[in-house]
Parts: sequence; structure tokens; C-alpha cells
Amino acid sequence: MKCKDLGTTSQGTGRVGTAASRLCPVSPRSVSYLTPSVPGLSPPCPVSPLACLLGLRTAVVGAGIGGSAVAHFLQQHFGPRVQIDVFEKGTVGGRLATISVNKQHYESGAASFHSLSLHMQDFVKQLGLRHRREVVGRSAIFSGEHFVLEETDWYLLNLFRLWWHYGISFLRLQMWVEEVMEKFMRIYKYQAHGYAFSGVEELLYSLGESAFVNMTQRSVAESLLQVGVTQRFIDDVVSAVLRASYGQSAAMPAFAGAMSLAGAQGSLWSVEGGNKLVCSGLLKLTKANVIHATVTSVTLQNTEGKPLYYVEYENEVGNGSDFYDIVVIATPLHLDNGSSGITFEGFDPPIDAAQGSFQPTVVSLVHGYLNSSYFGFPDPKLFPFASILTTDFPNFFCSLDNICPVNISANFRRKQPQEAAVWRVQSPKPLLRSQLKTLFRSYYSVQTAEWRAHPVYGPHSTLPRFALHDQLFHLNALEWAASSVEVMAVAAKNVALLAYNRWYQDLDKIDQKDLMHKVKTEL
Repeated sequence: MKCKDLGTTSQGTGRVGTAASRLCPVSPRSVSYLTPSVPGLSPPCPVSPLACLLGLRTAVVGAGIGGSAVAHFLQQHFGPRVQIDVFEKGTVGGRLATISVNKQHYESGAASFHSLSLHMQDFVKQLGLRHRREVVGRSAIFSGEHFVLEETDWYLLNLFRLWWHYGISFLRLQMWVEEVMEKFMRIYKYQAHGYAFSGVEELLYSLGESAFVNMTQRSVAESLLQVGVTQRFIDDVVSAVLRASYGQSAAMPAFAGAMSLAGAQGSLWSVEGGNKLVCSGLLKLTKANVIHATVTSVTLQNTEGKPLYYVEYENEVGNGSDFYDIVVIATPLHLDNGSSGITFEGFDPPIDAAQGSFQPTVVSLVHGYLNSSYFGFPDPKLFPFASILTTDFPNFFCSLDNICPVNISANFRRKQPQEAAVWRVQSPKPLLRSQLKTLFRSYYSVQTAEWRAHPVYGPHSTLPRFALHDQLFHLNALEWAASSVEVMAVAAKNVALLAYNRWYQDLDKIDQKDLMHKVKTEL
């Protein structure tokens, strides 16, 4: 079997290192007396000195936030001896991307993060990046005929309007979301203590027991009605938030919905210069070898009882292949995505990681003049909103935002409604010319980005697993419970810990129950 190397690694290095590792498949505790442990350095290598010198070979498929983060976490746990190849068929950053409009760059992918996105906050700090200056603007929810809810500049007035229209439904929603988020935040403590989970169900159960698992099977609407939220509030407000974030309705599962609604309640932030800088920064910090190629297959090669993975890939130059000790699939595997073209060969039982379909989402950046008359404001100077969410109607767009560039100067100001501005329109399909004319009086340019942004959520009989094989992992499995940039970072940390604990046979750190008690006793 011949291998062509398209990167800076070599087949020979991978084979020698792996073969050496087969000579001593033991835990680090049993060899600690052979290799001195130095404080501040990674644990001693549980293989021969030659394997330690050559390094552990790891392949990561995908250079979005998941792939970039898992490369960072793998190096963090395994130490500098781990050699990481990151395969990316497109652009580094994945669903974190920008588009240039009129010599300025604007977010065309994930636009902002919640203040409780602790992994993302930590990445920004480690990379020396900054939060972008916030430019405030008012929001409203549009029904297709009129605004059902309008934000004002006065906090107390906003609360009064919510109470007047919907009673205490907004308080019940807030309490429900806060309860879910309080339990979800446990994951950071578990990960800080080195615990990992081999499946999505195990992870959810550790956080909220059967209640969290059941939330993936019942709808947002059903869950909120049970805690006393009115149907009108769900139709007017909850549905609008879910359409803007997921492009889906309140019939979607409650757990994913709660994650989305949490983002609507907390303070948001983004990265100065573009959110994609986090991905490129992490790969640079990790010194990962980025190979611009499409991975086509992963084949299991058993060597002296230990797995070895043969990865084949192709790009414009030709075909290539290499051997790896650990493989992480950090891209969605679903039925309507090209990445599902990855075949898994030599596994018994066979691996079928494809789950279902992903929601098509089109982001259009329109540089032009808003047609405020469509929203009931004949005089554009009187139009007060920078962000518009929609209920189930109109169905041709989900949200409309007057957006700011990724670099904001000290004297920057948001464009007035009568001025030409850059508007971000999110829709399920590309906007027709007639639809653009409905939203804009005139425009200079329209640039689009088409995404398979989130899974099409529905009740699943079984939740997917992170571990597809001994050292073969699917990071994006967690998207089938909830999908966001921070959720992908959480999944990346989990997969890195899972690989590390499995490699060193530290089974006490995998799929443990009653972790709150265990963590307290470890303190």
C-alpha cells in the first residue's frame, strides 16, 4: 500500500512511531519509574523513547471552530510530542467567515457569542484578541403586517410592555432557561477535572440526568406550555428567536431551543477583526500542519492488537494518504453533505455516522436603502430599529440586521435608516429579485453565503456517539443535541479528553455518573 505525502509529514515517521508504541501498550503509571516526571511538563510517554521522540500522530478533519479547538486541546493534554495534521477542503474557520462589502469586512457566519461562552472567552484571552466594541441598536418582532413587539431605549418600559402583552410568561421563560443553563454550566467543572463522555446521551445525563435527555425528545412549545408560558408568547416571541438562530420553529427539541433562547437573553460579544481569527489563531498557536485537501476514507489497520488508521485524501495536486494513531472527524456527517463522502472501511461492526439532514440557511449581505414602508414607516428617518426578527410570516426571510464591520473605529457610528447601509438578511432560500425589492428601495450590491448551518431537529430514537472506534471520534455528534460555536468548543474539549483518557487507559475519567459528588470530593 503506497502513500503519497501532500503535507509536511511522512508515512515513514507515522509508521515507525506507531510500531514503537505497540511495543509498550501500558498505562503511564506502570512506566513512571522508567521516565522521570518534571513538574509543569506533560505526563511521561507510555511507549518507547523512539515513539516519544517521533510523536503521536493525529488527524483532524475540518478546520472550523471544532477542529481548531480540538487541535488546541489535544496539544494541551498530550503535550508538544503530538503531531497534528488538520485537513480542510475549504477555508479555515468553517462557519466562522466574513464577506467584504465596500472595502469593509462583515460577519457572514456565526456573528456573536453569549457572555457565558467560557471556552470562547478563554481562546480570545490566550490569543490576545479583543472584544469588538458594541454599537447598540433597538430590536423588534415583525409578523408580516405589523410589529408585535418593539424594543425601546428604556429597560423598565420594555418590561412593562412584555407584562402588558404576555403577563408573566417572559419571567417563566427566563426561569426555565436559567435552570437549563445552570446545569449545562457544570460541563466546565467536569472538564476541568478531566472527565469525558463517549456519547451525547452520557454527557447530557451527567449534566441534567434524564430530564436533559428527555428534552431532546420533546418540543420547545410542549416544555414551555408545561411551565406556564402562554401559546401567544411562544408564537410571537419564542418562535421569532428560534427562526433567527436555527431557522426552525418551536416544534424543535427543547434542549436545542433552550440553548438558543439563552443567547437571546444574555449579553453578546464578537471578536474585533472577525470571529474566524479564533480558528486561525488556535491552529497557529498549536503549530498544526494544515493540509488543504478532502478526506475520502478512513481505514482501520490493526497492528499488534492496537488500532492504526489509514487516512486517504485528495486535492488539486493529487491523492495522498498517511497513518494516524488518533483521528477526529470535526465536520458534520449527514445525508445531504459532501463530507459524508468519507467512507469508513475495515470496521466491525461497520460505522455509519450520518444522522440526517442539515438546515439550509442563506445569509445575504445587502448594501442599500431599506424599504421602511414595508414595515409601516413611510418616512425612513423615523424607522428606529437596527434588528428585525420575524414570526412564521413573512416566510421568505427570518431576520434582518443593520450590521457593523468586524473592525470598528473609535468614531464609528451606525448608519441612519435613510442612509445606505449594509444589511444582513437571513433566509431559508436565496432571495429572489422581487423579494429584495420588497425589503429595499434600492441597493448597490448583494453578496451571499449559503450554509448547512444546523441540523434539522426532530426527535431521535438514539443520540449519536463521539467515539466511533477506539481512537476514532466524531466531534460534531453534539450538534444533534444543540448547535452553536460554544457547543462545538465544549465538544472539542470532550473529545480531546476522551482521546487522552483512552490512550492512557484512565477509564475512571470516562462516562462516570454522579459527577457533582465526585468533583466535590476531589476539591
